[in-house]
Amino acid sequence: MADTRTIAVTVNGRVHRREVETRMTLADFLRHELDLTGTHVGCEHGVCGACTVLIGGASARACLMLAVQCDGENVTTVEGLSAGGQPNPLQQAFQDNHGLQCGFCTPGMLITLTEFLRDHPDPSETEVREVLSGNLCRCTGYQPVVAAALDAAKRIREGA
Repeated sequence: MADTRTIAVTVNGRVHRREVETRMTLADFLRHELDLTGTHVGCEHGVCGACTVLIGGASARACLMLAVQCDGENVTTVEGLSAGGQPNPLQQAFQDNHGLQCGFCTPGMLITLTEFLRDHPDPSETEVREVLSGNLCRCTGYQPVVAAALDAAKRIREGA
């Protein structure tokens, strides 16, 4: 018999109470319990960055965390980035700069860059490349992603 625990997690502004197995990862909780499939599971070792979410405003790998560790926490997934169904400036910059290809890595990159741009509103190209080094993409040479991040930073600074 699996060990379970009841947790309450605020995800994208909404409180969710669930009884979960204590060994369930946060990624599996988001995907299978809440049907938030934007958090992708790639390597399951915290290396690829596809499962990155914000917990209390800080990025974390959802494949390495247990759902029970997030009891009482505020979690933001890629689904929580847009407002009223409209893309935020970062999402729009990704679209305008062709910053995605297959899209598998994109949610993790968007979350990583959300935290980064919040804390670094006027980054250099080198800084963007460094922060993205923890997000692996097999489709692109990262140039469109870097261009999108720099464009988004400008849009955010200008109040777009």
